Amino acid sequence: MSPEVKQDRELQIAHVLFIDIVGYSKLLSDKQRELFQLLNELVRNTAQFRTADAAGKLVRLPTGDGMVLAFFTSVDAPVRCAQEIGRQLREHPQLLVRMGINSGPVDEVRDVDDRRNVTGAGINLAQRVMDCGDAGHILLSRRIADDLAQYSEWQPWLHELGEVEVKHGVRVDLANFFGDGFGNSKSPGKIVRAKQIRRRRLLLWLSAVLLFLLFAAIGSWIWARRGALTAAYKIGAAGISDKSIAVLPFENLSDEKENAYFTDGVQNEILTDLAKVADLKVISHTSVMVYKAGNPRNLREIAQQLGVAHVLEGSVQRVRGKVRVNAQLIDTRNDKHLWAKTYDRQLADVFAIETELAQAIASELQAKLT
Repeated sequence: MSPEVKQDRELQIAHVLFIDIVGYSKLLSDKQRELFQLLNELVRNTAQFRTADAAGKLVRLPTGDGMVLAFFTSVDAPVRCAQEIGRQLREHPQLLVRMGINSGPVDEVRDVDDRRNVTGAGINLAQRVMDCGDAGHILLSRRIADDLAQYSEWQPWLHELGEVEVKHGVRVDLANFFGDGFGNSKSPGKIVRAKQIRRRRLLLWLSAVLLFLLFAAIGSWIWARRGALTAAYKIGAAGISDKSIAVLPFENLSDEKENAYFTDGVQNEILTDLAKVADLKVISHTSVMVYKAGNPRNLREIAQQLGVAHVLEGSVQRVRGKVRVNAQLIDTRNDKHLWAKTYDRQLADVFAIETELAQAIASELQAKLT
């Protein structure tokens, strides 16, 4: 490749001012022509335009609804030009214009009419910057703003807007350039909407985190509570001897008053005989009498209150000289019936029958509990 070809393709840094008439495509043709002529006059009358054009350091390109001015002079040239245009626009409120400024690499080419033209990233980014603005805005890319911020002349008019996403997902940092008599001090709608979207996303993210932490805390509390209850139950269950019993008052199924005494007698005899069994904890008659048969009772709760593992309950019925005693042994820790039996006897000697039944039942229980 020859040196001449290399020189033709060498990139240059241009300071680009992109100008756009807001709402241009919605206007009638005669109104479009009128506003475009007015914009051309305002641009040509600026000092920066005339100076750069006379020196051959300016490339101007029409864009249909505006224009591009590429200055090959100083970085402040497009800014001063935009500032001057902005001041003149105050006298022409019918002309709504937005402007974007950027410095970047461009490639100088010739168009179809063999006229001087430029392309490249510097032009493209200037348009993206301009697209973020509304009517009256003069927006600067971060590169331009940082260069100008080194000089006290420009600092009062530079107002940082932050980062915004533009076309193709590209993110650019912007500054709003405004002052007395030029520019638009309001935040561009696109910037405001972008901040609102970021705020909503942040709130959603924070809400999700808080919900997660809340559910995690609730889950931890439930798990800890469950563990505590389980441990308490195990400790309580471990503290109750397996060789422990409460003989609850038997239920009298007969109408005769005398049978009530017989029923109590059977219970007492069983208590007495079980108390003789070594290593067997038997709850006293006084403690169990509060759980008189006939009242609603929960065997597991009764066993926990009395501190025993087993409960014996039953019933007594007398009919025409005969007696029937039902008894059942229950492990209250799991509501399991360990033993049950029915005894039928001829009722001749009441005390003998009480003793016989009590001894029989106690013998059976001793076999089960020891």
